[in-house]
Formats: sequence, C-alpha cells, structure tokens
Amino acid sequence: MMKVLRIGYKLLLVCVLTACGSDDAVRSDQTAENTDEPASDRSLADVLSPEMFSAMFLHQAETACNASAFTYESLIRAAGRFPAFGTTGSDEARRREVAAFLANVSHETTGGWAEAPDGPFAWGLCFREELACGGTPSPCAETYCQSTSTEFPCKRGESYHGRGPLQLSWNYNYGAAGEALGQPLLANPSLVAEDGLVGWQAALWFWMTTQLPKPSCHDVMTGAWEPPAEEASAGRYPGFGLTVNIINGRQECGAARAGDYRVEDRIGFYLRYADMLGVSPGDHLTCDTMVEY
Repeated sequence: MMKVLRIGYKLLLVCVLTACGSDDAVRSDQTAENTDEPASDRSLADVLSPEMFSAMFLHQAETACNASAFTYESLIRAAGRFPAFGTTGSDEARRREVAAFLANVSHETTGGWAEAPDGPFAWGLCFREELACGGTPSPCAETYCQSTSTEFPCKRGESYHGRGPLQLSWNYNYGAAGEALGQPLLANPSLVAEDGLVGWQAALWFWMTTQLPKPSCHDVMTGAWEPPAEEASAGRYPGFGLTVNIINGRQECGAARAGDYRVEDRIGFYLRYADMLGVSPGDHLTCDTMVEY
C-alpha cells in the first residue's frame, strides 16, 4: 500500500508493507526460537552504541513520525531476551547481522522519500504501524485475520495489521509471539506499536525464530545456516537477500520481481548501515535470483 503525506512543503511517499504478513508466515507449530549462547563477554552494545543509533535514525523525533517509543535503550533491553543477537560469530558477522536487522526495520518503518533531508535512508523508525490501518475500529480488522486459526483466534474488534519495528502481522503471529514473550498480544495487539520494549522484542522474536521451511534470519546472517541441496537449487544462499526472502519473499523476491523497488530500498538502508558499522555488505544482496518462499 502507498500513502502520501505532506511534511512542510514536501510530499512524503511512504510504502507501507507488512514484513511479517505473508499468509505462510510464522505459525506456532512450525517455529523454534534460536537459543544460541553468545560469548559471555559480548553484548549488542559492543557493536551498536547509542551515538551510532542516533546517527542511523536522524529523523525519528520528527513531528510527522510516531515511532519514538522504539529507543536505543528499549532495543538493548529487548536484546537481553535474545542474547545471541549481535553477539554470535566473528566481529564481521556480528556487524552484518545488526546492519541487516536494522535495515529491514528501517524499510518497514520508513518515512523517507527520494529528496528527503539527509537522503531517503536516514528516515528509518518513523512510523510505528501500517498507516492505512490506523484508527478505531481499524479498517484492516478483517484483512489480517486468519479465521481458521483455532490456536490463536482473532479477538473481536482487534486488528492484526503490521505494527512495530518489523511490522508484525496476522493473528497467528501475534499469538505465537505473545506466547513466546509472555505478553497478551492476541488480546492487545497495540502493545507492539505503543510499548517500545514489546515492539523490539516482537521484532527480535521474528528475526531469531526459525520458520519452517525457512531458516531464521539470525542463522542466515551469522553463518550458522548452510543451504542444503534443495535450497541451493532454488538459489537461496546466505546473505542479506535471503533475509528479505524470509521476511516478505512472496511479495518482493524471484525473477519476476527483479529490481523491485522495495528490495532496493532495503538494500539502500543495509549499505548505509554496513558502512557506518565498518563492515563490507557481503554477498547475495538481492533475492531476485532466488525462488521465493
């Protein structure tokens, strides 16, 4: 979906996508939370300082944006629940993982446009939820409800549209994430948008969780996953492009979508953050040569 907003005298074109919103996204009977143990002397803060976070998200506090709850401090606290994030593998792998995660977050929450101040890739963490779905009642209540889900049935009057840093969506994802995090996300999905800690935890849960038949984004970026024969034959190799395929491959990946503007936007953020973190971006940046999940 696209939404045009006006900030001052500029037109802000926002591409609102649901990162965790494909109909075959995470399901409770197909998940396994990553439990890799990092070195005890490592932390996410070693890779990502508060000053670096502020430099990445230069416009988070703009009056037109509403994602200010997703602070650096909340991210560091959320990462405490997923201690392998940003601490696994070599220094290079750690920096690439953080860059990849924040790049996908930035695309999903972007407020940037081509001529935006400081460039389009300085506007991550602007919007906290899918713009077209705001309001009470939400016009998207039926759109993101899988009515056949008996384990995580939709609550009447609630909408499970994209919210939070990775735009968690669909009732079965809110239910599974809430179960893993000990939060009532099925009953109160707005927590993902309004509570900074819960929002980051939900995003990291999605990033760290294996989604059969997909690997986790964490394993892809840290070198823990090597493609078996059937994955290699589908062109799926470790790299930033595979994280896009895992997150939203059905909408953005495959030969038919070569050069998709959404993938290019993700890559733009990734290249900026990799450069800021002092690491090369690695191979397989795009997903247009991959069969989509």
